Amino acid sequence: MLICLYDNLNKKENRLKRLTCLLLLLFWTTALAFGQGLPIAEPEDVGVSTEQLKEIAPTLQAYVDKGQLPGFLTVIARKGKIAHFETIGMQDVDNKKPVEADTIFRIYSMSKPITSVAVMVLYDEGQLKLDDPVEMYIPAFKDMQVFNKEQTETHDAKNKMTVKHLLTHTSGLTYGWGDKPVDKLYGELKIFKRGSGLAEMTEKLGDIPLVHEPGARWTYGVSTDVLGYLVEVVSEMPFEEFLQTKIFKPLSMVDTAFSVPKEKVERFAALYRPTEEGGLKLARNAPLANDDVTFFPSGGGGLVSTAADFLRFCQMLLNGGELEGVRILKTETVELMRYPHHQYGKDGAFGLGFHVVTRKDGDKNKRSTGAYSWGGAAATTFWIDPEKELIGILMTQLMNNRYPFQGEFRKLTYQALIESEPEQSDNQKK
Repeated sequence: MLICLYDNLNKKENRLKRLTCLLLLLFWTTALAFGQGLPIAEPEDVGVSTEQLKEIAPTLQAYVDKGQLPGFLTVIARKGKIAHFETIGMQDVDNKKPVEADTIFRIYSMSKPITSVAVMVLYDEGQLKLDDPVEMYIPAFKDMQVFNKEQTETHDAKNKMTVKHLLTHTSGLTYGWGDKPVDKLYGELKIFKRGSGLAEMTEKLGDIPLVHEPGARWTYGVSTDVLGYLVEVVSEMPFEEFLQTKIFKPLSMVDTAFSVPKEKVERFAALYRPTEEGGLKLARNAPLANDDVTFFPSGGGGLVSTAADFLRFCQMLLNGGELEGVRILKTETVELMRYPHHQYGKDGAFGLGFHVVTRKDGDKNKRSTGAYSWGGAAATTFWIDPEKELIGILMTQLMNNRYPFQGEFRKLTYQALIESEPEQSDNQKK
């Protein structure tokens, strides 16, 4: 509880003190509401510099002031406690609605780690194995065809696609974003047709040749969407119901879903894209666009969430699969997920749903070896650094991002860490 004591100074000084106390009270009240049960810490108590954290807001504010970004929400947690929370700019520029602690964002591909966790819940329960052929559960993936390099002809797949191939994006499925023959097939079959379901989507995918043999290389695509249907089949439960039952409700993720209910629409951020002149315009034709509040149940990109909800998800992973006495995954399963299963880029690999830093000296943003992360199409991003017991989350709503603010936020976060840290947290001691 914040207590303000006033002496017998003049009225002007008292007013200044009162204003300062009210501002502090507002910050802590908002942060407490935002944290949904996660404790708040003085930054120095968890090895973070308050002075260095002050550089984050003006760096991001500059993008808002130039009209390049609508607004941001940033949060940093360390050793299980919130050390930084900031809202900047607008969630709706035209209607002058500021970003709030409970603003709901489209997280797009940050849905993928959540879906991957859902699959690993089934793995923990013994309901599937990573090396199981996908066709065991989805007959449409039996006898798959594979394109040659030029995509002029196909041949029978030599390898069977496995659950692990889907988790590591080495299945041979793609997104259909280009102009090659396989991309045209994705477009013609309308894989994510509005009003259809996961079963129909998967049946269509079974008719499209793979771009390479399962396991041959990493290709970003609809693998995680297929995992969503796999969860339905194995659990005999609708995918969203499974997520709500096994992940969202146990973790008190109260605003994460494939839709925005009527009573929450006012909290739903508008979606933007850059203009040629360097400004902003509404992204009207994007998936999950501004007029939509109910979305295709895409495990790869269909969820909306808040920073508070996603922080609880991240903290569960950092804790080794448990949060506040509720266990979602076994600790060894979380370790398996963040293991570097397949090479991805110069500095890292892909685990089971995440990018993992593998360089011995970390990456260019100072993330430690073993840190894992992902992001979304509207420029949202998160990372979890087990070595530093650190979580960083940035939320905004900008499609086709061309600005470096994500990397700047990460660098400023690590610059704020105090190397001579206080004693280890209980989680680290374990």
